[in-house]
Amino acid sequence: MLPSLLELHLSECELNDFPHYSDLNPFVNLTSLLVLDLSYNDFNTTLPGWLFNITTLRDLYLNDATIGGSIPHVNLQSLPNLVTLDLSSNDIGSEGIELMNGLSICCNNALEELYLSYNYWLSGQLPDSLGNFNNLRYLDLSYSSFNGPLPNSIQHLTKLECLNMSENSISGPIPTWIGNFSPVKRLDLSFNLMNGTIPESMGQLRELTELSLDGNSWEEWIPPFSLKYIDISNCHVSPKFPGWLRTPKRLEKIVLKNVGISDTIPKWLWTLDIEWLDLSSNQLYGKLPNSLSFSRAALFVDLSFNRLGGRLPCSFNVKWLVLGNNLFSGPIPLNIGDSSRLQVLDLSNNLLNGSIPLSMSKLKGLKLIDLSNNHLCGKIPKNWNDLHQLDTIYLSKNKLSGEILSWVCSISNVDLLKLNDNNLTKELSSSLQNCTWLYSLDLGNNRFSGSIPKCLTNLTALTYVILLGTQLNESFISYFDHMELVVKGQDMKFESILPIVNLIDLSSNNLWGEILKGITDLSTLCTMNLSQNQLTGNIPQKIGAMQGLETLDLSCNRLSSPIPPSMPSITSLNHLNLSHNLLSGPIPTTNQFSTFNDPSIYEANLGLCGLPLSTNCSTPNDQNHRNDQDKEEDEDGRYMTWFFISMGLGFPVGFWVVCGSLALNKSWRHAYFQFVDETRDKIYVFTVINMAHLKRKIERIRVHG
Repeated sequence: MLPSLLELHLSECELNDFPHYSDLNPFVNLTSLLVLDLSYNDFNTTLPGWLFNITTLRDLYLNDATIGGSIPHVNLQSLPNLVTLDLSSNDIGSEGIELMNGLSICCNNALEELYLSYNYWLSGQLPDSLGNFNNLRYLDLSYSSFNGPLPNSIQHLTKLECLNMSENSISGPIPTWIGNFSPVKRLDLSFNLMNGTIPESMGQLRELTELSLDGNSWEEWIPPFSLKYIDISNCHVSPKFPGWLRTPKRLEKIVLKNVGISDTIPKWLWTLDIEWLDLSSNQLYGKLPNSLSFSRAALFVDLSFNRLGGRLPCSFNVKWLVLGNNLFSGPIPLNIGDSSRLQVLDLSNNLLNGSIPLSMSKLKGLKLIDLSNNHLCGKIPKNWNDLHQLDTIYLSKNKLSGEILSWVCSISNVDLLKLNDNNLTKELSSSLQNCTWLYSLDLGNNRFSGSIPKCLTNLTALTYVILLGTQLNESFISYFDHMELVVKGQDMKFESILPIVNLIDLSSNNLWGEILKGITDLSTLCTMNLSQNQLTGNIPQKIGAMQGLETLDLSCNRLSSPIPPSMPSITSLNHLNLSHNLLSGPIPTTNQFSTFNDPSIYEANLGLCGLPLSTNCSTPNDQNHRNDQDKEEDEDGRYMTWFFISMGLGFPVGFWVVCGSLALNKSWRHAYFQFVDETRDKIYVFTVINMAHLKRKIERIRVHG
């Protein structure tokens, strides 16, 4: 007997029928029960009457229990302490409304949570009795078949925190009293038959964090306020482009970033008097107008990460134009240089082709250009040396040919240069002579030749730390929300990174010679990739001075000698590849090297030994012992050699000494054969006499036996 049972949990016990109260009574006393959980069973029956006699019951969980049929005619007032009732995911029909009516008249009603969702047979209009649950905080009637308008009695549920009425057939407008639900955090009226306008009182829901109204027939909303700035990011607004944006007269800034818009951009948007437009990371499609201009000269336009296509606009009066990661095709407009206000131009990750227009040299205020990952061909223009403000150049992943022109480093401000994955050729020495302020240089996967330029040891920006915010304004930092870099041996896309990425990548070219010793002075360099070249010589002995190094790839060269003893002191190193070289000696085991357990980063270096390779290194004692063994083996080898030589010579010598003397001397030959005949006769006589003697002895034994 359990006289004071407080909680009974029988969830997921594969029960098929409710036990009778008489069966439970001898063993369990339910008069003190507070929590009863019978969820996730397969009763396939109606609720038993004895459940409603447990007056102390506080929480009742019967969800996913295959309950249906009529509610027993019992006194529902006997459940005055019920706080939580979960009957979701069952087969309850219209009797659910009777249940709500009955529970609502309980004395001192304490019900706070009521879940009747996923009861598809539960239909009819919502009962007015819902308004009697004065303490209700969670009401979930979703995925049912309720119809008609929301009853006015619900407005009295002033403690409500979550109201979910989605996937029903509720009709009519949202009542203006919706603003009375001041504590509500989640309101879901989606996928019903509601219409009308969204009431202004919705703005009174100060605690609201989740609002879903889609799947209805709302009229276009005209906001009652006059916005100057609107900034909504990373939440679901609507698949349709919000038409109410054309109403505010003083609107200057629109940010609707990653809000789920899947629509075309309306023409009226380009007539607005705005300075800032950010519609990035949506599903916008269609084409842009030929002239991207606003009534006021805009400062910033970002339409990146959408599905916009067609040709690029021929003109635009903006300072920042970010159209990357779309489906734009065709050539870059030849007259792009007429957009003289441009400071930032991002056309990356599109389908653009043709050559880079010469008119870009007119963009005197240009600070950043990103044309990467397109199908551009031809040579890099020669006349960019007048772009004195240009500091960031992205031309990677195209089909550009020719050489890096000397103007690149004649622009003193250039600090980030990415020309990787093109068909650029010739030597680098003269091209990079004056690039002292570069902190990120990526020339990988081209066809450059010659030695590593000595000027790379003079990169001043890689000898000290640049603190975020000391040289970069907020708008420039925002451009680096999306960036692709080759680090740690692979092409990575960063959604949000620090704008200072100290990198030198000269991989997959045809560079030869030694690694410059002075490159170890670049103490803040984070990534150095010199792999897949023809470099020879040693790894610089002072490489340990590069304390900022996190990624080092020297694979697929012809570097020799041991790994420098100073390299383990680079405690920030977390990616290393030295494979396919001619390195020798033991692999270090201290600091970061103890974490490099992948043998592939050392493979194809026949002289390397130690973990994680299977080749063991020899200690001095092992070497002395091996030398002694080698000496013994050498002596044994010499003895065996003379032994076989003596055998080879002794046999013919002995043979001819004996046989030759018999053949040459007749008397010796007769004496030898006479001796052989006499000896044979003696052996024969001896054998015959002894055999006869043995036979007689055996016969005597048989006779006497």
